Amino acid sequence: MTAARSSAPETSLRVWQRMLSGRRLDLLDPSPLDIEIADIAHGLARVARWNGQTNGAHIFSVAQHTLLVEAVMREQVPRIDLRFRLAALLHDAPEYVIGDMISPFKAVLGGNYKAVENRLLSAIHIRFGLPAVLPDEITRQIKAADRGAAYLEATRLAGFAQAEAKRLFGRDPGLSTATQQDYLTPWTAAKAEKRFLTRFKTLHP
Repeated sequence: MTAARSSAPETSLRVWQRMLSGRRLDLLDPSPLDIEIADIAHGLARVARWNGQTNGAHIFSVAQHTLLVEAVMREQVPRIDLRFRLAALLHDAPEYVIGDMISPFKAVLGGNYKAVENRLLSAIHIRFGLPAVLPDEITRQIKAADRGAAYLEATRLAGFAQAEAKRLFGRDPGLSTATQQDYLTPWTAAKAEKRFLTRFKTLHP
């Protein structure tokens, strides 16, 4: 009698993602050699901030958010080194692979999510000539700019009252009216991708 062939699924799981560039990025052991800025720009331009719960004809993308954060940083720390402006632009770059999970969900998931995110960010930094781990002061400055951008997005796009946004994200960063009008009007994915790449080339010539 012939033994029945096992129908058990394979135990090895795929932990890499294929990019449009052709690169295969391993999420558990990401190599800087498998990271391309075109893939980052393309992905971030198609990932929605605030789980898509924003006003406007288009999503407010992570690509647009990172440009806003870099603009806030220029306002708050005008003399900061160009490399660290690049770090601000790339601060959410891992989300081109793992998506933008809102902060409450990250809190639910705990440390495993953060570990994957940090490995990806370190590989991205190395790929573009930044320290794998940024100095604490730079990390604090980027976080402050990120919170300032979140305040603007929350009050202008995501339906938060100013008092609630101030409690959660801090104060209005004080960008000019023209800058706010530009950066807080949701762009098409194509425009967000193009502007992200243009700014990247300015900061990483």
